[in-house]
Amino acid sequence: MTTALFNPPSPSISKPTVPKWIPPKTTEMVTDWADLRTIDLSLLDSPDPAVVEELVATTKAAIKEDGFLFLTDYGLHRQFDLAQYLHSNISQGDRERLHWDPSKGTFAGFKPRLGWKKEAGAPDGIEQFNFYSPQFADHEKVPTCILPFMDEITSFCDYLMNSVNRRLLKLLSKVLELPDDYLWGLSLPLHLCRQPVQILIRLADNVQSHTGLVGEGYYRHALFYPLEGEAKTAMKGIRMYGHTDYGTTTLLFSVPITALQIWTKDNKWKYVPYRPGALVINLGETLEGSSRSLVVSDFEAQADRLSK
Repeated sequence: MTTALFNPPSPSISKPTVPKWIPPKTTEMVTDWADLRTIDLSLLDSPDPAVVEELVATTKAAIKEDGFLFLTDYGLHRQFDLAQYLHSNISQGDRERLHWDPSKGTFAGFKPRLGWKKEAGAPDGIEQFNFYSPQFADHEKVPTCILPFMDEITSFCDYLMNSVNRRLLKLLSKVLELPDDYLWGLSLPLHLCRQPVQILIRLADNVQSHTGLVGEGYYRHALFYPLEGEAKTAMKGIRMYGHTDYGTTTLLFSVPITALQIWTKDNKWKYVPYRPGALVINLGETLEGSSRSLVVSDFEAQADRLSK
């Protein structure tokens, strides 16, 4: 399973013009950054066992000390452009038709800038559209404006799931001294696995879900809008309070404006720096539970943006 950058599908229809997303100026005012390790997945294919062993050791240290890591060797394509296009062009009718309802157990659909419930709450400046597997299976569940581009979004999510995430889980399987494809979904008899990790084999046949294009996870187009006046004061500088992610892995696209914080080993909140073209990887509660806390899900928070 060799590494390959994302190759977008050839357009089969004429599509609207999508303006380029222009990255804002990179945050410079932070001096005490979180020091995260960078993982290059292409090293998994090295013919030199020492290179692979060093990659596994680096990943193991990142898991133990940080809970987060940077991942390189993937292609982003124009997903920032399409996210900007969706939020700029979604109609009021689609906002209402596809309005989310978290009380049903997922974040599927359109989230307005009014809190984390179906009913309108206090302004939080966070707008999202969340694609779950049903959104990919039934295009009536996505905004009309983005329909011409669903081939690109679908292809990109397939790449993230079946290339990037699968290879990441292969690396994590090596860290846990499991068969390479175990976390992805290969179940082996106990006698084929090394001690002391045989207990893991009893937990589940598959750690990674495979129901639909993105399993039980989702793909998110999100925009963070500035808050002003009373709304900004009420948020007290925090957009999302400290939490752990519930899934197996979370893949976040690194962006120039700093807002993401993680809880570090020295008991401090520190900002995650911008790493152009990298993914910020967070290991979730499902992986923590499956590994009996050999892999620990770290706390993260979303502060108000720092633009200087």
